[in-house]
Amino acid sequence: MEVPTPSGILSRSSPKGLLGWAGWQDRCAFGNGVARGNRWTGARHLRFASPAERTMSRFSRRSRRTRYAKPLTMQAEHSSATTTVTLSAPAATPKAAPIDEAAVRAVDRALAALRRGEVVAIETADGTVGAAVSVESVALDTVDRLKALTGGTPRLAVTRRRAVVLGLAAAGAAQPATDIADDQAPGAAEAFGAMTLDRPDGLTADQAHALADPEQYPQAQDALPAGLTATEACPGSREAAAVDLARLARLLPAAITADLPLPVSGGAVRGGAAVSAAEWAAEHDLLLVRASDVADYRVHVVRTLRRVADARVPLVGSENTRIYAFRPADGGPEHLAIVIGEPDPAQPVLARLHSECFTGDLLGSLRCDCGDQLRGAIAEIARQGSGVLLYLAQEGRGIGLVNKLRAYRIQDRGFDTVDANEILGFEADERVYLPAAEMLRQLGFDSVRLMTNNPEKLRQLARCGIAVVERVAHIFPANGHNEAYLRTKAERSGHMF
Repeated sequence: MEVPTPSGILSRSSPKGLLGWAGWQDRCAFGNGVARGNRWTGARHLRFASPAERTMSRFSRRSRRTRYAKPLTMQAEHSSATTTVTLSAPAATPKAAPIDEAAVRAVDRALAALRRGEVVAIETADGTVGAAVSVESVALDTVDRLKALTGGTPRLAVTRRRAVVLGLAAAGAAQPATDIADDQAPGAAEAFGAMTLDRPDGLTADQAHALADPEQYPQAQDALPAGLTATEACPGSREAAAVDLARLARLLPAAITADLPLPVSGGAVRGGAAVSAAEWAAEHDLLLVRASDVADYRVHVVRTLRRVADARVPLVGSENTRIYAFRPADGGPEHLAIVIGEPDPAQPVLARLHSECFTGDLLGSLRCDCGDQLRGAIAEIARQGSGVLLYLAQEGRGIGLVNKLRAYRIQDRGFDTVDANEILGFEADERVYLPAAEMLRQLGFDSVRLMTNNPEKLRQLARCGIAVVERVAHIFPANGHNEAYLRTKAERSGHMF
């Protein structure tokens, strides 16, 4: 293998040998195949303070530089393919800004309000304010209520992906949700893009619902309302924030929004005088959230992830297993780390990132290969002696269980798994791997041998600050129900089978 460096090509067959390779690799981070200075200073060893963590304290702390002094290929027992070596050092991590806990709480409450069908107030950087409600909560009087509340004309905000499906925007490359890797990265609404749909006479509740929900009107693009226009929503706008709130709430990624009259001084107008966004929201008993806080939410929540419990849980075929639970500050579902054996944090740990799948993991669904991958990973880690499986609360590749079931119904009409997500307004894969990287760091691991067929996981985990030194193939045979699903993963998502 050869890798470009600032001073030429460095090969594994270089006279510098493995230790020379390792030393150079430790000093560099890879980004799009080009080496750049590595300023990452992540934890290198375990530093435990809690008695509950003492089981991990037996891990040895051998020299980090010996980690590459062994072959970087292996044969996976459950796969006919050998692994592909992928050397990548962690990307540089900028100094994190302090977390605004009040802002995180405001977004938490707005998400809960949207799920209850309530209207929320959204303030932008210029101090102006508007109102938004999830399309899933649209009733016949929703549009009239927003008009009366704000005095503005309600519009429909959808993802750019949904607008493309409706034929209202040109298809283009979208940035994966997983490209949110540091405090300088954009929020998902900015990364994906949002669009505002409107018409001269306004949209009715039924029209808005049909445009946003393919289950209500599968052929909405064939019967668009007359005079319908689509406008790009600026990053940081109320429309972009409303769409992202709906996505974060695991609802259909669409919202009806309406702006208040805009005085010169910003804020809202009451009796001819300007009032602040907070005053207007309080007067109407609405939760208020800032659009900028919605954009920063994912990164800030991950930075508050903390370990809350652990216990020994003997598993079939792997009795020496301990499960660690990590809870985000938003009170959302916990992520789990299943630690098998006693992996050495001074060596690259055999790791698997597994997104939860209720239907495949628990019910044994044959529509996917998730159950096979989960049980196969545990068996392979146990066979090799030690490792960690991260069980991430990212059902349905990040869209949630309800939306996954909606996607299944669309697939039953003849669409593949990628098309189904996009028809709903989502990207093909909305997962974020920041939580996985943070969990690994808190467990004391800074480099992994990653069990995956997904090249995006390799790239994103490295971008989140974890060195990926090897890809371990993780392949299982198809059954009569998931052949098309696996073919789509290979042909459209680039999975390496």
